[in-house]
Amino acid sequence: MKQPLKKSKNKVISGVCAGIAENIDWDPTIVRVLAVILLFVTGLFPIAVIYIVMAIIMPEDDGKRSGDTLEGEFKEK
Repeated sequence: MKQPLKKSKNKVISGVCAGIAENIDWDPTIVRVLAVILLFVTGLFPIAVIYIVMAIIMPEDDGKRSGDTLEGEFKEK
């Protein structure tokens, strides 16, 4: 099962690109560069609106990812 999309603590502006990068297991720099390229190719407006909407609706990363266990927790079989 895919983990839910969340903002990352590794943020430059709001953590959207880093959150997407963590979700797809890419380097955040690659996602950020692709976002900037798309920003200029599409004429600023569409990608800027999508980024702002995602920054508003994406939850903050609480530090736990699905399937992760903390020290002292055990998974049941």
